[in-house]
Amino acid sequence: MTRPDYNTAISPGGCPVAPNGAVTLDGPGFHTDPALLYTRMRSEYGPVVAVELIGGIPAWLVIGYRELHQVTTDGLLFPRDSSLWNQWPAIAPDWPLLPMVGRPQPGIYFTAGAAHARHVGLVEPALESVDPFALRTACEQLADGLIDRFCGRGYADVVTEFAELLPVLTLAWIMGVPESDGPYLAQTMQTLCDGGPEAPAAYQRFAEYMQQLLAQKKAAPGQDLVSRMLAHPAPFADEEYVLNMQSVTAAGHLPTADWIGNSIRLMLVDDRFAAAFGAARHSIGQAMTEVLWEDTPTQILAGRWVSRDTRLGEALVRRGDMLLLGLAAANADPHIRQYSGDGAEPAHSGNAAHFAFGHGEYRCPYPAQQIAEIIARTGIEVLLDRLPDLDLAVPAGSLVRRPSPFLRGFISLPVDFTPVPAVGGGS
Repeated sequence: MTRPDYNTAISPGGCPVAPNGAVTLDGPGFHTDPALLYTRMRSEYGPVVAVELIGGIPAWLVIGYRELHQVTTDGLLFPRDSSLWNQWPAIAPDWPLLPMVGRPQPGIYFTAGAAHARHVGLVEPALESVDPFALRTACEQLADGLIDRFCGRGYADVVTEFAELLPVLTLAWIMGVPESDGPYLAQTMQTLCDGGPEAPAAYQRFAEYMQQLLAQKKAAPGQDLVSRMLAHPAPFADEEYVLNMQSVTAAGHLPTADWIGNSIRLMLVDDRFAAAFGAARHSIGQAMTEVLWEDTPTQILAGRWVSRDTRLGEALVRRGDMLLLGLAAANADPHIRQYSGDGAEPAHSGNAAHFAFGHGEYRCPYPAQQIAEIIARTGIEVLLDRLPDLDLAVPAGSLVRRPSPFLRGFISLPVDFTPVPAVGGGS
């Protein structure tokens, strides 16, 4: 099957379509205005949309809030068991999205049922053991160190010089990774998560690095997350440790980086959050919550697989079909959204019923959510404390999103500010 030109094959309602009538999960709409694209999808196809992935691979995108709640709640009918996938014969070893879908592997992300619970029992207590106060202190020091690199020149790229580095440097501290390896890990995981042609090679580099880290911690344990996993009384194979280390690192890096970048962008362009630049810390929390609803870093998540033929929404899904979780689209489902009386803003302040962290058995573990929030909020607070007159250096409409329908972050976020002296923080 010849891959269509996704940028020109547009249905009357505006959704990119393949010759077989499925919506192609690609094209500029996912980067420029995904909310409008999801609205058109919902109008034309309903809450469950037939989509086509790179290489003509079929799947279903669940964009209805109720339907997504059903899928993420019913682990028997919709398990995260990729061995069920009816498309494996068509998947090439170098398929760019393979790292995101994943063949069945013995780790927390790719197992189901009792096997998944076993890995949760290893990973979640290790995450819970991270001291939030020590984490915040480390994050403050790391943020100061990054800001020191550019604070004296009066301009910077908040994404490439701050948001993309702070989470992985903080994860390095949590896991006992040498801080000097942070930029290498950041670039590797960005390439991996963007799902381009270089993703398989990036995944291999990532796995090899984690294997080396595991060997180091076995030889010299420390007070870090990997050492705590190794101290768990239940036996695990090296492959299992490595896969879980990869899951923790990958899940904590780019989504947190994009949470930082998207929140800063919102505060720079929306007058409602101007108070955040005057040490009004509550405004930062409000902006971060709004981003999880309106501009969530993880837009689409793979996946679930149908265990038997059934009806989901208005679609008949077959055994072995893959379901993609449309987290951002479900957040915007008009069936569950309520707006303030004047229609000016959504009335979800403080409401955590979004799908930004997933839902059900495979949701992001609560300790991991807390870690991500501490990293993101601390980073934003330190940045605004140090550079209170931060201003966007380019028109807001010229900002470019990362080229992926799965993740929503910026390639760059140029800012200007009054130069200030460095404080000497470590990095």
